[in-house]
Amino acid sequence: MPVRIAVIDDWQSVAENMADWSALASVGRVDFLADYPGTAQEMVARLRPYTIICAMRERTRFDRALLCQLPHLKLLVTSGMRNAAIDLVAAAQSGVEVCGTGGDANAAPELTWALVMALTRGLLTESDSLRGRGWQCGLGCGLHGQTLGILGLGKIGQKMAGYAQAFGMRTIAWSENLTPERAALTGVTYVSKTALFERADVLSVHLVLSERSRGLVDATMLGLMKPSAYLINTARGPIVDEAALIAALRARRIAGAALDVFEQEPLPADHPFRTLNNVLATPHIGYVTEQSYRLFFSQMIDDILAWQAGEPIRILS
Repeated sequence: MPVRIAVIDDWQSVAENMADWSALASVGRVDFLADYPGTAQEMVARLRPYTIICAMRERTRFDRALLCQLPHLKLLVTSGMRNAAIDLVAAAQSGVEVCGTGGDANAAPELTWALVMALTRGLLTESDSLRGRGWQCGLGCGLHGQTLGILGLGKIGQKMAGYAQAFGMRTIAWSENLTPERAALTGVTYVSKTALFERADVLSVHLVLSERSRGLVDATMLGLMKPSAYLINTARGPIVDEAALIAALRARRIAGAALDVFEQEPLPADHPFRTLNNVLATPHIGYVTEQSYRLFFSQMIDDILAWQAGEPIRILS
């Protein structure tokens, strides 16, 4: 009997046109679900009929409570090869195989750099002024000769360093496992955590979320930043203490923040990040490009076909 396949988290209703889903005709029927995550009961009702679920990375939380109420689920496919929203232990105990996909290495750093440019030059304010039939209303901040502080010099952090150097910025970085030698390989100066926050004119967060990094950017660290400095976070929301950041922004202890990730997503309608005039916020679109989606969905199809053949690929463990 053909199985039921759900492609969830299709918030823009574009998944159906991003890949050739007819390749799965011999496997089962594919449904495309554009709903945002709901209550626990809504999620169970929505997903219970499906044997295979394709999920976008970290949009829907598959914890033990949900997984144990999906008796038909046998394969869970996520975009990317890391998904903190999936309890892999609970999935294994429930007999659910979890597979991933590759990703577009350029999408997130490109979005991050766009936010740096937009925030420091006040593009949103200037554009809003123009749309409101006004004209110039502020002064932007140039990047040449300024210092980019990179919190986490992994693949994205290294790309950010390259962009910054092309704009004539100094680049400094810190993370717990970073060494001066590794930083120097990309032309970046290793500094202490304290120095990173004290010296950065723009501080960009590029750490993986873990218990070690959760809340790392707290009131103490924010208090070290220059009043003229900007904070950029396109990594994961919980790395930054939201309450501390809101307080710093309201008191103008830093100049502003550009944020693509949040503690709770979608962001609540009444959240201060939606209204603070020194915040540029985007709805977690770091990986939301046509190129990324085509890669994600085509490889999800490959994962399903490989699993059906008894030879699963890109297994997460």
